[in-house]
Amino acid sequence: MLPVADLTTGPTTSRTTSRTTSRATSTARDERWTLAQARRIALAAQGLHRPRAERAPDSAVTMRHVQQVIDRVGLLQIDSVNVLARAHHVPLFSRLGPYDTALLDRAAGRAPRRLVESWAHVASYVPPETYRLLGWRRRADRERHGRQPVDGVPLRDSPVLDDVRAVVGERGPVTAQEVHALFAERFPRRRESWGWNWTVAKSALEYLFVSGEVAVAGRNAAFERRYDLTGRVLADHEQPVPDDDAVRALVEISARAHGIGTLGCLADYFRLKVEPTRRAVAELVEAGTLVPATVDGWDREVYRHVDAVLPRRAHRACLISPFDPLVFERRRLEELFGLRYRIEIYVPQAQRRWGYYVLPFLVGDRIEALVDLKADRATGRLVVQAAHRAPGARDAAGARADAEVVHALHDELALVGRWTGCDEVVVGTDGVGGDLLAALGSRAAPGA
Repeated sequence: MLPVADLTTGPTTSRTTSRTTSRATSTARDERWTLAQARRIALAAQGLHRPRAERAPDSAVTMRHVQQVIDRVGLLQIDSVNVLARAHHVPLFSRLGPYDTALLDRAAGRAPRRLVESWAHVASYVPPETYRLLGWRRRADRERHGRQPVDGVPLRDSPVLDDVRAVVGERGPVTAQEVHALFAERFPRRRESWGWNWTVAKSALEYLFVSGEVAVAGRNAAFERRYDLTGRVLADHEQPVPDDDAVRALVEISARAHGIGTLGCLADYFRLKVEPTRRAVAELVEAGTLVPATVDGWDREVYRHVDAVLPRRAHRACLISPFDPLVFERRRLEELFGLRYRIEIYVPQAQRRWGYYVLPFLVGDRIEALVDLKADRATGRLVVQAAHRAPGARDAAGARADAEVVHALHDELALVGRWTGCDEVVVGTDGVGGDLLAALGSRAAPGA
């Protein structure tokens, strides 16, 4: 086994690595990593270890930059929460800085598509190749989701499904609202129960979507899905991939995006079951794609992707979306960064500890703060509703001073404001506050 010092100060098995990173390679079957090293490997895998590229204001982020992020992270989780920006837009900002969100809309809404919607982690954007790898899930969902009754008949057997298919084929792309308008008299909207209260048209369209008969051609200005026949959205979508091959390929994507992780981490990325993931991991180890490893303090199976790199340092300072791939798996987040993090959108206001839409703030290889933000686009203000030092951050070895964290956060908020069209960053008084709020308010004050 190579000494840890050799891996952090420079490569001992390869002379082709760069000055700032070493390829984390070893022929040992029981290679061992410190927690700090595992953190840096994970950040590098997600493209969060280097400062964002310095660009002039008129030097725009291009589709090539967006594609590089997609290739690295493998998927982007979709969520309709728009208190700061759409959930799938923020991970690109974290990695690229201010960019035109129309790039992502174009990638998913215009042929030839670089992204397509699918159930992956949850509802996600994935590359077309990954969509094909998820065919086994769509086949399973065709049976599982078709049991919902419509007029006493399971949806999969209901005549309404043929009617909706015909509408999509004739008029697609169409929204659920547009299809519902054609069926409203026959199937009026029911409002007697709390929840999603989907119309019959929406239920039918979602069933056809999860089972693969229709796909999402894009979203409208109200963020509604526009459904069309899958063959018109994605060419060659029916190319079959054997289930075992597909799962193995998904696990390899997950492993590359993690850099290093446990069996549970590798399964969670695409919400795979543990046993198929275990079989895929064994095959990838046999092929040399994954290397068994140990991380100090982790008591479970750990694997490193053979192409993972270990930066000597991590230099990025950025806010991280609650839906960012870096923080998908909360146990991994807690073990890597010492942060027990739960989003509090669905927590009653009086019971919130950190705030409504709280973003972890990454500085170097540590999460230093938790920040509750709101983009008030009507007034052009980015409102900081709460700002806390992350639990345990002050007690960590080599801990940063509050002033250093506030300085970095102030700069990041200015960047977020520029991106969201909010020219003024203000500290609000309606949130839960936080121990960094006063200092941040002083920095944000005019003339500060």
